[in-house]
Amino acid sequence: MMKSIISFVSSILVLAFPLIVSATTWNIDSDHSSVGFKVKHLMVSNVKGSFEKFTGTVDLNEKDITKSKIDVAIETTSINTGVNKRDEHLRSADFFDVTKYPAMTFTSKKVAKSGKGKLKVTGDLTLHGVTKEVVLEVEGPTAESRDPWGNTRKGASATTRINRKDFGLGWNKALETGGVMVGEDVLIYLEIEMIKVQPK
Repeated sequence: MMKSIISFVSSILVLAFPLIVSATTWNIDSDHSSVGFKVKHLMVSNVKGSFEKFTGTVDLNEKDITKSKIDVAIETTSINTGVNKRDEHLRSADFFDVTKYPAMTFTSKKVAKSGKGKLKVTGDLTLHGVTKEVVLEVEGPTAESRDPWGNTRKGASATTRINRKDFGLGWNKALETGGVMVGEDVLIYLEIEMIKVQPK
């Protein structure tokens, strides 16, 4: 009986091994990546900003990319629009309320091909205590490249749009000429460079 159980378990491990080794883990290199956004200001122009501190991993399935997984965490306090007074307002309870919600996260749920070198990554974005499903339009990942220090790297670009009011970021002011001070539609864009985690 024991030999039969051992043989069965061994068979399962043999069958599962190709699936295990087909996935590799990549760490996002924040020094060579960026997380940015763009939102309409006063109905006439766009204000751009970024988040300077973030971490993330990509479990990349080399044999079937649709079985890959992405996890990203972004520190909301690291917001930077280039204007200190505006950044302080964005960190306040009117917007991100960083004391209460110090991070936003994205966790993928589905990866689908959408053309040559393109993907649609569906996942949960948690921001300001609210979780909503969003879809990232991804270009990449690129082919592997070896850097001068022996690291293996890949890159990718991604965009998505959200309505900030859906996440409870509803502060605004009406304008005398009509419209509002800050747009509701926010474009989020990411330039990602990642480093392959070498097996121990």
